[in-house]
Amino acid sequence: MIRKIIKIDESKCDGCGLCVSACHEGAIGLVGGVAKLLSDDYCDGLGDCLPACPAGAITFEEREAAGYDEAAVKAKALGMKAAPVETQLRQWPVQIQLVPPGAPYFRNADLLVAADCSAYAFGDFHNAYMKGRATVIGCPKLDDANYADMLSAILKANDIKSVTLTRMSVPCCGGLENAAMEAIRQSGKDIPLQVVTISTDGSLARLA
Repeated sequence: MIRKIIKIDESKCDGCGLCVSACHEGAIGLVGGVAKLLSDDYCDGLGDCLPACPAGAITFEEREAAGYDEAAVKAKALGMKAAPVETQLRQWPVQIQLVPPGAPYFRNADLLVAADCSAYAFGDFHNAYMKGRATVIGCPKLDDANYADMLSAILKANDIKSVTLTRMSVPCCGGLENAAMEAIRQSGKDIPLQVVTISTDGSLARLA
């Protein structure tokens, strides 16, 4: 039958996994680090995954496809057992105050600066944000520390390729975002910064 179904442009996909979490039918999975439509009959064509994709890799198309099979989706959900989540932590320690700025795991790394709470709020945090990145964590409300100076020391001592910051949509997390921006300024380097804001209900509130 000809029907509306999602189309994934694999050349645009960065493997963040947000579409996988957004698809309640289990129609999308990460294969080789790239999002793929696993089965036509699992896709209901409603497109919950479209707004979740920050890379704009998902669109609609009309083509010959098997019809949406709700019974198969329910049976799959009932038959699935939760697999253990593989950790994506690449180093220890992770607290901003404890990491040595000259540690080898920072060399030529993509850096994740994470507010403590963000990993608890976002269910697929390891795969979506920690994978492939050196991770440091902190809480500006609880820690009596100058995060800007500490992060700047890491940036100055290493060829950091990018900085991703995950924070919660609460005012106290603004201190961590400000510290990351100030650290980049202090480093004197042109390092791209992406800020991911997560709502207290675990949904993605902002990607900038």
